[in-house]
Amino acid sequence: MKNILLLGATGSIGKSVLSVIKQNQNELNLIGISFNTNISKGTEIIEQFSPSYVHIENVSCFQEKKFFDTCSYINTPSELEDLINHKEVDIIVCAISGFAGLKAAYMAASSGKKILLANKESVVAGGDLILPIAKENKTEIIPIDSEHNAIFQCLNGEKGTEDVKKVIITASGGPFLNRSISELKNVTVNEALAHPNWKMGNKVTIDSATLVNKCLELIEAKYLFNLDENYFDLVVHPQSIIHSIVTYIDGSSICQMSSPDMRVPIAHAMSNENRLPIDFHSLDFTSLNLSFQEFPPDRIDIQNIAREICNKGSNYGAVFNAANEIAVESFINGKINFDKIYEVIYRTFDNKNVSNDLSIESINDIDMQTRIEAKKVVKSITN
Repeated sequence: MKNILLLGATGSIGKSVLSVIKQNQNELNLIGISFNTNISKGTEIIEQFSPSYVHIENVSCFQEKKFFDTCSYINTPSELEDLINHKEVDIIVCAISGFAGLKAAYMAASSGKKILLANKESVVAGGDLILPIAKENKTEIIPIDSEHNAIFQCLNGEKGTEDVKKVIITASGGPFLNRSISELKNVTVNEALAHPNWKMGNKVTIDSATLVNKCLELIEAKYLFNLDENYFDLVVHPQSIIHSIVTYIDGSSICQMSSPDMRVPIAHAMSNENRLPIDFHSLDFTSLNLSFQEFPPDRIDIQNIAREICNKGSNYGAVFNAANEIAVESFINGKINFDKIYEVIYRTFDNKNVSNDLSIESINDIDMQTRIEAKKVVKSITN
């Protein structure tokens, strides 16, 4: 029996994790959860899974909690750190959305435990800090983003990456496949959130629509697999069946295929010697029609920024991530048009110089400063 600590339990990834646990109750136990403000969903999880420990990030929600007395409730960062390092916790799922997940991912990286990582933003913003700490503490990181988990599976059994020639990360193209940026000026938030293949949270769904998500994934992959950015190609694959492809120096290409369902990479990452069963949707190979397209040329500038970050390292990823989060938030709140998301990112990134100081404090400081600058750009656009 493996004890699971689920950080970000009330989000879309958390929902998929809970489904895998429910279907494998003889193998997996939910020992603890963490969430921010979604009290109603948190209550449902507690009632259904009876975790021993519940961390509530939001102070007001923690004070107003009306839960079951079968759980221990905690609120402070130090209490969360103690829970992450608790001897009974075997697997930590980092599923907190956005930059907010950095602190918990950093704590988990120091734990020496097995981490299932869904929070790509923590690696984008703090990869040069988190990966070395994980290595130092012998913390095992298994990605559960579909693309990175696919790469992980394609590398299974290999001693390293010395024989890798190329890695292809696929993108669905989102709801605006084959539409240029100039055609997207007046699209609505609901249109941008109407992903054709995946059911995800609002932020990652908008990132998929802009294709910024692939740029974040490129940066994350560089860190997770310790490969230079020129090993990675971004390719549009509208069907979302092939999630990544690894080509080796002998000409062999290995891909991972599955229906677009986050439970598939999660079940793989939670398994040990034997894979865990889930009620997946089988592929009908007799009717598959798979196609691939080049990354849209009018998004190449945003990809180039991601490649620049891969080569520079330091805190530039934190700048890119913060600018994007403010841009997406501004679009969702009706402050800017969809096409202006790119302008906010470009202008904020171009005007930012960062130090090489690597610490949680410096990354938080860069994040805060960048958000201020990005909001100024948003204001200049809306005036």
